[in-house]
Amino acid sequence: MRVAGLLLAAGAGRRFGTPKALVSHNGSLFVESSADRLRAAGCDPVVVVLGASAEEVRSRARLEGVTLVDNPHWDSGMGSSLRVGLKAVGQADAVVVLPVDTPGVTVVALQRLISLAAPEVLARATYHGEAGHPVLIGSAHFAGVMASAAGDQGAREYLKRSTVRHVPCEDVADGADVDRPEDLGGLDDQAT
Repeated sequence: MRVAGLLLAAGAGRRFGTPKALVSHNGSLFVESSADRLRAAGCDPVVVVLGASAEEVRSRARLEGVTLVDNPHWDSGMGSSLRVGLKAVGQADAVVVLPVDTPGVTVVALQRLISLAAPEVLARATYHGEAGHPVLIGSAHFAGVMASAAGDQGAREYLKRSTVRHVPCEDVADGADVDRPEDLGGLDDQAT
């Protein structure tokens, strides 16, 4: 089973004050540590979608072994980045989607979803009963997700209309989004 990793790292991070791909935490940039976790979980390829400050991300970040793609419409929201990324994944049985602003998602959480991978499967991590990231999208759903992905909703509408397996991950990860600098407080780097 070939499972790709898709890292959504195109946003401007308006509430944070800088693109979150460039946020430094525990000695590495969010974009680096997120791509590293996807690779460590066994994703191949790992596709990173860039947008705001793409050239700065390219010049500052250590991103060996990943495929970088630009989303020219990054400012329209996560939906366009999801479409660009799914097109760039190529031939895979499934993809694990991870937003760059979820540094508490661990390799173990990623592997829980990867273990379910099949072309027909949709799965997402949950934290104390609340849906979160990562999300696993089987290849049979790629076209439907791309058709419905709009604005900042990503795959949300498609997932609402579909049968999705919920995978509890609160015992091994923190799925909180980091939207503001103060959200980093208390987050340890959980790369394993």
